[in-house]
Amino acid sequence: MDAAAMGAAMFGSNYVFPNDLHVHWSMMIVLYPYITGLVDGAFIIAALYYLFKVESLKPVARFSLLFALAFLCCATLPLLLHLTRPERNLNMLITPSPSSAMAGFGYIYAISMALVIFLVLFVYRPDLVRLRAQSSGKMKLIYRALTFDSKDLSPRALELDRKIIKVLVGFGIPVAAVLHGYVGFIFGGVKANPTWSTPLMPVIFLFSACVSGISAIVLAYIVIRKFKGRTIDAACIKTSINTLTGFFILAFTFEMLEVFSHSYLKTGYHHMVEGLLNGPLASSFWLWQVKIGSLIPLFLLAVLTLIRLKDSWYTFLAAVVSAILLLQVFIMRWNVVIGGQLMSKSARGYVEFHPVWFDKEGIIAVIAVMIIPFVILYVLGKIFPFWSREEMG
Repeated sequence: MDAAAMGAAMFGSNYVFPNDLHVHWSMMIVLYPYITGLVDGAFIIAALYYLFKVESLKPVARFSLLFALAFLCCATLPLLLHLTRPERNLNMLITPSPSSAMAGFGYIYAISMALVIFLVLFVYRPDLVRLRAQSSGKMKLIYRALTFDSKDLSPRALELDRKIIKVLVGFGIPVAAVLHGYVGFIFGGVKANPTWSTPLMPVIFLFSACVSGISAIVLAYIVIRKFKGRTIDAACIKTSINTLTGFFILAFTFEMLEVFSHSYLKTGYHHMVEGLLNGPLASSFWLWQVKIGSLIPLFLLAVLTLIRLKDSWYTFLAAVVSAILLLQVFIMRWNVVIGGQLMSKSARGYVEFHPVWFDKEGIIAVIAVMIIPFVILYVLGKIFPFWSREEMG
């Protein structure tokens, strides 16, 4: 910003404090809760099968765990790219502050990673033992390590595996909720920002995480099966869409409830919040997040749940609504993270933010970070088969 523009911003009718001229939490901080949300939603699908015995979700249960693991591997990457000195990140684990929510994330992330890794190993153990017997060379060594050099597939051993899986999933559900709910807690705890400081923020982040993760699993399952020329399990898609519908109704309800609560309470900063939603965020919030990203999916989900369609049409619409909801959740993250910083502490002005292409937090970097988990998922697919032998058809 040149001197003339800075002077106009500071001393004109659109008064902005000097320390508010720039958006400090940029696109990587948008991407960070988006990636952790994908992990949570994918874990929900796996939990519905392995803990709650929703048999129709069996075709995507194992794949959901691998999907969660791939994205969990990259969950901290946006934060590290955002930091000026990323090599110092381990300090919060070595010398943690008990009152720091950021330090707490390091331990939550470590527990989540350990849980997902052990879940994958126990769920895939029968397949890994079989692949070990069929492999040679380096792959045989890899499979020996992954099975802890155990070849026991007796009924007693498999029953013990199932019990361990249930315990891990049961423990993993609250851990997954904390993993992403804490992100909403971070924003909700910023008292100086009226658009963030609300007790609804952790709930909104959590439900929208479930929406994005389930949408990603549905879309990935359909695309991969179509690309491989394999059949798509209609019952699995229908159960996933029904689950997605429930979570999305809750997420959208709480998102609108937050807006209405600001309007009803009319606190000291209400005029600024209202001006933000109807000014700088008018297009991204009301048009993209609400009208295109929410109302259209609500209509499509109503069609999918209330009208009987051919499996081919149902699958196509399920893929479309999943893609729209993935975009909707990303825009919601954008409006919260970026939009919340566009309001100056002066309560008299707003800041502009224009993303750039080439920067450590630019558009190219965001695309690259989003590609990496899919590369990891591809590599994992070479070791852990996405589908069981009966699902190969």
